[in-house]
Amino acid sequence: MSDPTAQTINITPTSATALAKAILTSHGVPADRADLIATALTLADLRGVDTHGINRLPGYIARLQAGVVAPAPELSFDTKTPTMALLDAKNTFGFVAGSMAIDQCVEMARTYGMGMVAVRNSNHYGMGATYVLRAIKQGLACFAYTNASRAMPPWGGVEALLGTSPFAVGVPGGAEGDFVLDMSPCVAARGKMRKAARRGESIPEGYALDAQGRPTTDPVAALEGGVVLPIGGPKGSGLAMMMDIFAGVMSGSAFAGGVNDQYKEMERPQGVGHWFLVFRPDVFLDGGVEEFRERMDTLLRTVRGAKKAEGFERIYVSGEMEAEVEEKRRTEGIPFTKAEVDALHYLGLQSGVQIKMEEVRK
Repeated sequence: MSDPTAQTINITPTSATALAKAILTSHGVPADRADLIATALTLADLRGVDTHGINRLPGYIARLQAGVVAPAPELSFDTKTPTMALLDAKNTFGFVAGSMAIDQCVEMARTYGMGMVAVRNSNHYGMGATYVLRAIKQGLACFAYTNASRAMPPWGGVEALLGTSPFAVGVPGGAEGDFVLDMSPCVAARGKMRKAARRGESIPEGYALDAQGRPTTDPVAALEGGVVLPIGGPKGSGLAMMMDIFAGVMSGSAFAGGVNDQYKEMERPQGVGHWFLVFRPDVFLDGGVEEFRERMDTLLRTVRGAKKAEGFERIYVSGEMEAEVEEKRRTEGIPFTKAEVDALHYLGLQSGVQIKMEEVRK
């Protein structure tokens, strides 16, 4: 007999956002910031990055209740040069600090061609693509880096020291679409393991080691004392260090294993750092924006038109799959298990929120 809690329900994006926003505001997050966070979480679900969607909300609320995330601090930029600034997030949501930082970078880039902002004393900021897409909508290219809590050993080690620190790169294109690369330096992010654990599923071998340093397919064993593995061995290890240098060392935030785990260390702030660079991608071309977009179209068409390997029907450009999933889910809804929906509704009731997520009507 199948587990009824594993039944899939397609939820409307608007109702998912409304529930998340209402829960956040009930815990003292200002309405505009709650809307920003809820929209970012729903966007991750829409793009198929379910590991960074609204199922993360209970963890964020737990940190608010523990007093280790500030719901509404006043934030301001410390401008270092016309194109470089620092933002102290004062331990508020990474979504808020990251969005403010990107918008500041955009303003700098409009005036000077580029803008760079480092963020210190922040928290988990969700899906990295959230921020590069924000820049792409303004016709600008972007790098978004963040560091994270200890989860991955340096290549050759077995001790969790480096974070599964994701980086994202976004470049606007023309008729052929945009380029959006959002990836972690590990084989699989811990969010995938939390999702598998939540759903009672196993993880593929090669994702993680258990507390004894043995390969495991048990997500719980991987999360409780185990480690995730770097992608490409020393290459993934090097990328994780690069994120720690830019987002942690340069920003003045925690680094070298100093970022606290948002789920296990509830008595202390996380100390996450971010780093953003936004710039005009056409500045070196005589033909300006038009020439740049034409060249991007040529690149994307060429890549998609490359000779395919056996077993492949299509070649995708980074971000293309997510864009197609988003288009589909905006119409057909976001798939959640019944257990996930029930858990979010229960969180709502605990928060004094009566809003229910609505199923898409077929």
